[in-house]
Amino acid sequence: MDIKCCKEHVELAIDVIVDEYEVPPVVELLTGKDELSTICEYCNITATYKVANA
Repeated sequence: MDIKCCKEHVELAIDVIVDEYEVPPVVELLTGKDELSTICEYCNITATYKVANA
């Protein structure tokens, strides 16, 4: 599972991954066209991070 989110919601995404999977999340900075074409799953602005469980 991965969650794409903005800077404002990165802590929430980390908490969701930890609560659901009980593993440390992998946090990646989105760059280039990934950043431009991806929106935050919580507020629909441009996503900055991808938070994943693997």
